[in-house]
Amino acid sequence: MAGNEAHSGTRALEKVTRQTMRKIAVETERLLLEALTPEVIRKLFSSQTREHIMSYLGIDHKGWEHYQAMFTQGMEMYRISHCFFLLIRKQDMLPIGECGFHTWNRQHRRAELFYLLRKDEDKKQGFMSEALPLVIRYGFEVMKLHRMEAMINKDNVPSFKLLQRNQFSFEGTRRQDYVVNGINSDSDCYTLLRPEWEAHH
Repeated sequence: MAGNEAHSGTRALEKVTRQTMRKIAVETERLLLEALTPEVIRKLFSSQTREHIMSYLGIDHKGWEHYQAMFTQGMEMYRISHCFFLLIRKQDMLPIGECGFHTWNRQHRRAELFYLLRKDEDKKQGFMSEALPLVIRYGFEVMKLHRMEAMINKDNVPSFKLLQRNQFSFEGTRRQDYVVNGINSDSDCYTLLRPEWEAHH
């Protein structure tokens, strides 16, 4: 019982900390979306412990290595940057995934959209359908994008349906452009232009 009480107290404190410390950029019915910019990543890794960062981002050791590489290798190059959101489930204030943009070319006003949910139990719950429209709106209205691209495996039916519901159009196949388990595989490219998005909003 004491252990459960301590766990509940820790969870409550964690919830308060997240609510008071996080800068929420977008909110949906079930999710809080916090922007993770290169500046935020730099501040986290420059001032916080590994344990705090893993808890804050809701990541495991593999996720830690991914974010650490982003910090040490840099998230920005000349005219290229990233902007994405940590998806935080309101019910328990735990991070469950990410959604946003990488390969953001400011000069040409284009970026590549990506999204992921970390655990299988959070998939097929409508979380990404809830978050993606607002992230797309953020891209066009705040980041001033003109073009969004999304690369998916041709067999990824849920992603295809998600993009289709958000007015993305199939543009073509990029042959063997990404590596999975040491094998070069194709990506289907779907795109959305600002005038096309504006026509529906």
